[in-house]
Amino acid sequence: MRRGLTPLRRAAAAAAAAVLLPLPALLAASAPAHAAGYRYWSYWDGAAGGWTYAQVGPSMARPADGSVQGFRFAVSADAAAQAAQPRTPADFAAVCAGTPAAEGSKRIAVVVDFGVAADAPAGEAPPQDAPRTACARVAPDASAAEALAAVAKPLRYDGSAMLCAISGYPRQGCGEQVAGEPGPATAPTGAGGTAAAEPESGSGGSGWSGPLAGAAALAAVAGAALWQSRRRSR
Repeated sequence: MRRGLTPLRRAAAAAAAAVLLPLPALLAASAPAHAAGYRYWSYWDGAAGGWTYAQVGPSMARPADGSVQGFRFAVSADAAAQAAQPRTPADFAAVCAGTPAAEGSKRIAVVVDFGVAADAPAGEAPPQDAPRTACARVAPDASAAEALAAVAKPLRYDGSAMLCAISGYPRQGCGEQVAGEPGPATAPTGAGGTAAAEPESGSGGSGWSGPLAGAAALAAVAGAALWQSRRRSR
């Protein structure tokens, strides 16, 4: 009469079967869900009527006279291809037409887009529907952050110097994660995200190290169990 598998053999067989799963299936089962988006003020550099996601934060940028600087509040990923741009052209002439040039200063056109109601924090609404524009007259070496402060106070920053609010909007919150948004996304950074911030926990890895390490460990357990089972049956 054929004997049934001992508990040890059954465990070994189950472990071996798990190890033999196709790698794509194992990775699919272990892959993380879509990353969330972030609600934050992104920073843009305007040129020739278009917008480019800024490569440095506004406190580091030193725009030249005749530049256009844009800020947009939205829920989006911190990436040029996914972040929401200001909803108006980057037009210096239109914004600064009524502000003549003056010796010892420079003019920066500032566009502040408060975004749409769907992106507002709970209990709040954008101060206005259309983007706000203003011409900032500042010192020749002034930063984009100083130009913004000249025309859109009050500003609010967090402890890590991340820009949280322009003209008092929003009243609270700062770059918070918003669940349910499609990924990929990372926390706002020192470039278009307006300030430096720590990456999400675990973002430094490849994303597959956990599943592969688990598979390797499972294989080792299965091999040891099978070896012990065969040894005892002799």
